[in-house]
Amino acid sequence: MTPGKPAAKKRAAWVAWLAVGLILAGCVAVGVLHTDGDTAVPAPAADERADSVAILQRSSAEQGLCYGWVLEDYYDYGAAPRNVGSNLGDGIAVEENPACPRWVQVTADIGYVSESSESNDFARIEVTGSPDIDTLDLLRVENGLEQLGLTEDVFVDDPGWAVTRAAVMLPLLAVEAGLAQPADTPVPAAGSPSPLPDAGSDYLRDRWGWLLATVGLLLLAALFVTVGVVQRRRPTAPGRGAAPEAPSRSGRQRRVAVPAQRAGAETAESRTREKA
Repeated sequence: MTPGKPAAKKRAAWVAWLAVGLILAGCVAVGVLHTDGDTAVPAPAADERADSVAILQRSSAEQGLCYGWVLEDYYDYGAAPRNVGSNLGDGIAVEENPACPRWVQVTADIGYVSESSESNDFARIEVTGSPDIDTLDLLRVENGLEQLGLTEDVFVDDPGWAVTRAAVMLPLLAVEAGLAQPADTPVPAAGSPSPLPDAGSDYLRDRWGWLLATVGLLLLAALFVTVGVVQRRRPTAPGRGAAPEAPSRSGRQRRVAVPAQRAGAETAESRTREKA
């Protein structure tokens, strides 16, 4: 074996290991860049955080219970949460906070995977509370979020909006679970009673137009009847009647009505004259 052969084998081994190292480094670099660009969990928008804090402040003041939220990235091991908030303000957690002896908090842990991965994006939702709150009550609150439509798919699609929305739902679900008393509903001040309507029949009041029209028609009909009766009772003026023997329009002599005579009456009258 010549001395040049071991040197050639060494160089070939170094080239092979260098190629493997470059390939691994490239894969790691691509993975890191891809993770930073596409799998980062977005935090809630500024207006979403501000609105949620205002709602939780009112609910906490009325119920005496603190409420908050935590949004975490599942793959950021040991890193700070993406966002926290509560009735104490944006960026302030209620867990282990001296200002909140009793508290309820929703935590959303979101995991985004790369597009080349066979796994799916996921979300893990958990409701926790202070030690004096029963675990079963917290489980009821957690199940209530899903019943209100805040499912894992909603958290995956828009984690920032979903976690703040879940936080503002905590006061309502806490009342249903018996953890807090409902807020008192303000009673409106009693105003002066409205005046009573005028006394009278509702039937006549609603139909006075029809009644007036009916009375008018009745009066008009009575007037026509009265005029007809007066005209019938008025005597006929002299000379206005037609002459018995006045010719008709056709020139013929009108027949005068003669009382009917009994048969043989004329013969009897002639006999009587002869005897006389």
